[in-house]
Amino acid sequence: MKIPVDMNLSPDWVKLLERAGWEAVHWSMVGDMRAPDEEIMS
Repeated sequence: MKIPVDMNLSPDWVKLLERAGWEAVHWSMVGDMRAPDEEIMS
């Protein structure tokens, strides 16, 4: 499971999380930038 990084956060968070051993993806890379939180979390 990857941690979705919210649009309100910098994509740099993905690198930080990955260095800490987590899988992460910035929402701008996988979904609609205007999506509601419910869609992002599903």
